[in-house]
Amino acid sequence: MKSKKQYIIPIFVPHLGCPNDCTFCNQRKISGQLKNVTENDVRDTIEFYLKNFKEKNSYIEVAFYGGSFTGIDVEIQEKLLQTAYEYVKNKSIDGIRISTRPDYISKPILKRLKKYKVKTIELGVQSTNDYVLKSCKRGHTYQDVVIASKLIRRFGFNLGHQMMVGLPESSEQDDLKTANDLIKLKPKMIRIYPVLVIKDTELEQEYKNGNYEPLTVNQAVERCKELCYLFGKKKIDIIRIGLQNTDTICSPTNNGSEVVAGPYHETFRQLVESSIYYDSIVEKIKKINTKAKEITITVNPQNVNNAVGYKRENINKIKEMYDLDVEVRQDIRQPLEKIDIEVSKKYKDFIDDKETVTSKRK
Repeated sequence: MKSKKQYIIPIFVPHLGCPNDCTFCNQRKISGQLKNVTENDVRDTIEFYLKNFKEKNSYIEVAFYGGSFTGIDVEIQEKLLQTAYEYVKNKSIDGIRISTRPDYISKPILKRLKKYKVKTIELGVQSTNDYVLKSCKRGHTYQDVVIASKLIRRFGFNLGHQMMVGLPESSEQDDLKTANDLIKLKPKMIRIYPVLVIKDTELEQEYKNGNYEPLTVNQAVERCKELCYLFGKKKIDIIRIGLQNTDTICSPTNNGSEVVAGPYHETFRQLVESSIYYDSIVEKIKKINTKAKEITITVNPQNVNNAVGYKRENINKIKEMYDLDVEVRQDIRQPLEKIDIEVSKKYKDFIDDKETVTSKRK
């Protein structure tokens, strides 16, 4: 039985409800939205997306992103929820999800969200290291994360976590520990955001003063890859790696970009997933017990780009490192998680072919 296509209707509520400015944050720049959201905005956004979704038999959620939703004035919060809830009641959408801060979760808040059929709550955790959280002026502690996560799961919501990689004062070991700490809290989903230096933030000044050095793209890819291995082993769905590209969240070299520095890449997730695929392919190559000259890699069509790599990087590295020619073959019957490697030409066959050609020329 074919699973339903899943759609998200994003509604950004930039900085509404957020009590402070984290050093790395400027939600209005990140979301690309400068005005506060009204009930009419919610209704117009939902209507627009519903008209443009291609598959009608699908699972649809409205998602309130960008601020600390449960910190919004309760009257405004309920108006926004009520507007979205109208579409749940008439079965145009299937549910609502929100993102918020760990210290803005309580039993009364969760009861209110239940009333409006909110199904998923994502917590902006960022780090589980209290020193890192304090350095970034997050205004909450790891204990807040633990308490909020347990409450959310106890009330029957789907729990999601958001973490950041490369925060000020955070080492690779800190990021790995954050991942392991979050795994123990059993989220269903995770978002991983490498830190970008955004204009008009405190972090921009720290960067310009030489007090903060962002990760390079390669460093961020390697670190995120390790996190993917950890979350993957526990079957936690990684729903995003890297900030979504917008007109303002783009290469620092672009006019109008709000990104000052950091590991920005337009296809950052693909870089991470391609690197994971490269590791898997190399592991299989090392197990080949014959001198191969050419191999054929078979993958599901959905994974061709990951197998080949960004700008054929994986193919080129395999050629350089192992002197192997590579053909990537697509097979729709291939399971998504499986990679098959077959030796299509041994080195001996290659030598024999060359000698045959030479002999014919003589």
